[in-house]
Amino acid sequence: MTVALPASLADGAAEMRTWLRALHQMPELGYEEHKSAAFVAARLGEMGLEPVTGIGGTGVVAVLKGQGLAPPIGLRADMDALPIEEASGLDWASRVPGVMHACGHDGHMAMLLGAARHLTKAPPPPGDVVFIFQPAEETGAGAAAMIRDGLLERFDIPEIYGLHNWPGLEFGRFLACDGAQMAAVDRFDITLTGTGCHAAMPHLGRDALLGASQLHQLLQGIVARNADPLDSAVVSVTQVHGGEAYNVLPETVVMRGCTRSLSAEMRDLIETRMRGISTGLAASLDLKITLDYHRGYPVTQNSAKEAGLARETALRMLGPASVDPAPKPSLASEDFAYFLEKRPGCYGFLGAGPGPALHSPRYRFNEDLLPVGAAWWVGLAQRVALI
Repeated sequence: MTVALPASLADGAAEMRTWLRALHQMPELGYEEHKSAAFVAARLGEMGLEPVTGIGGTGVVAVLKGQGLAPPIGLRADMDALPIEEASGLDWASRVPGVMHACGHDGHMAMLLGAARHLTKAPPPPGDVVFIFQPAEETGAGAAAMIRDGLLERFDIPEIYGLHNWPGLEFGRFLACDGAQMAAVDRFDITLTGTGCHAAMPHLGRDALLGASQLHQLLQGIVARNADPLDSAVVSVTQVHGGEAYNVLPETVVMRGCTRSLSAEMRDLIETRMRGISTGLAASLDLKITLDYHRGYPVTQNSAKEAGLARETALRMLGPASVDPAPKPSLASEDFAYFLEKRPGCYGFLGAGPGPALHSPRYRFNEDLLPVGAAWWVGLAQRVALI
């Protein structure tokens, strides 16, 4: 898909590419983004903004004053990298062993910086624009940390928006759902304890492996028979550990995995049924079954009005074919969900075209996407959807 961009944003692509490549070479894990934060703060300062650092640990925030004709708006980019050894072959590959920007957060920072550069040179936007560079999206819940530090109140943010590059989605295509955009993802550890015995005398034991095999099947029944078939849920057992010998039934088996759901109600149902099934099977097989259920990020829930504004902004800034006409949510997770629990807003995907998947050691941010994402940010700040 061809995207027509304002000349000033297209002209800024080279600068954004330079920023991306610099950030890509110095990836940092969650809450360790000291160099990235310093880089971002320096660029914002060069634009005449006054960055505030240390929010949520290593977060950076800057405010561009508007005309007071519209409420403030929050625009967020994430900053952290992943513990992955890069295999992209790029000349500007990571210089940090075992750490890589494999999810494109370097590009997200560059796009938002590009939007800030454009907006600081343009007439004042209708309302204040709050540029948010957030730490620790991948595992550390940096959004929640920024909220605890008073981000939303301190900078008077009544609505907030986020954007993620999306390999596999047509280049320049914008996708935002009304309601669930990404899933709640939880982890579980299940320990089954019986009585170990020799395989020649199974009647002398209580078979934890038999229990694990039955439990695996019963857990799949949650989605097959307890969940509304029009809703989406996944229960995945991804690890089973037990036993060391060919001829001994183990005393203990450990199962691990994750669940994914697109509503709070489904999330609660899955946990409740997992606990009930574990209790019932333990009684049936005379085993001890312990379930440790660890809740992760909640559902990323777009508000309908703001999702509509986000889509209309894409239409105005990126062209009439830019918006996905039938958006579908992803069952991946995102800590932007914490912002959307506190404020209306929208989290969208921006198609990066074909290429290696996110979190792949061969992943490469599509640099052609930089001015496209920046244009969407600029359109939101300038409230083009309301004109």
